[in-house]
Amino acid sequence: MSYALLLAPVLVVAALAAAATVPRRGWGALLVGAGAIVALTIVFDNLMIAADLFRFDDAQLLGIAIGLMPIEDIAYAMIAVFVVTATWNLLGRRDA
Repeated sequence: MSYALLLAPVLVVAALAAAATVPRRGWGALLVGAGAIVALTIVFDNLMIAADLFRFDDAQLLGIAIGLMPIEDIAYAMIAVFVVTATWNLLGRRDA
């Protein structure tokens, strides 16, 4: 089973959870945050792969890469953004 097939259902559920919980005025913040996280993921994943900290099974990849990083790695970052956003919005503001 490829990495993309494993990540796709999780990414869809996380995106739906974020979409259901983000208020209209919150989409700009979500996009800015997601852009920052994706940019950092691209930079640091490429550095870690270049340092040979981990490797991927080429047979399980889609074959699209940004530098040394397989495109699938962006899904992990997006899942984190969506889950944190949904959790933040579901818990609501907690004033002391």
